[in-house]
Amino acid sequence: MSLLQVSNINQYYGGSHILRDVSFEARLGRITVLLGRNGVGKTTLLKSLMGAVPIRNGSITFDGQSIIGYVPQGREIFARLTVEDNLRMGLATRPSGTDIPTELFELFPVLKQMLHRRGGDLSGGQQQQLAIARALASGPKLLVLDEPTEGIQPSIIKDIGRVIRMLAGRGDMAILLCEQYYDFAEELADDYLVMERGEIIATGLGSEMQSKGIRQLVSI
Repeated sequence: MSLLQVSNINQYYGGSHILRDVSFEARLGRITVLLGRNGVGKTTLLKSLMGAVPIRNGSITFDGQSIIGYVPQGREIFARLTVEDNLRMGLATRPSGTDIPTELFELFPVLKQMLHRRGGDLSGGQQQQLAIARALASGPKLLVLDEPTEGIQPSIIKDIGRVIRMLAGRGDMAILLCEQYYDFAEELADDYLVMERGEIIATGLGSEMQSKGIRQLVSI
């Protein structure tokens, strides 16, 4: 089932044409990986999906009133708030008094151990886990992750990959993963998109990335 449909969207900054007729879809129970070198328009695309920047034309269709969980590049947690308070910020769209879902601590056990520590005192990897958990607290049907492995130690990258795969496997969430770390992306991808100069230049199944030479395509 297609949860997110993006059709021929265009975006400009001044006189620069940043996104060029971008079209794709993200489906429930699947991980769609967005690949491309720095500066090709990936983050602009994600911000357009969030409504942070207006598109010039085209359409973005999302499933009814469901919530999008967004984990931005750089994590952007609240450094002076405790882990618990950061997680409660993720509950802002839920009814008052809603408890932090216990599932978050099952996915990221370290957060339960550090519940009363300030977010700024956590390591980079722990902050990334907190950022993902905060997004999940809202109960999203679409989870958008922007470079979740950036600056993260290998052991936590594996943990994050395990969680992403587990979430997709439940079948009630679509995941859009924007990623520079190619091996991580290929391992997780059910579907892939490659951007170059603001355009989608290649799409396909994750299982075909090696045979289609996608690694070479994004490293040119």
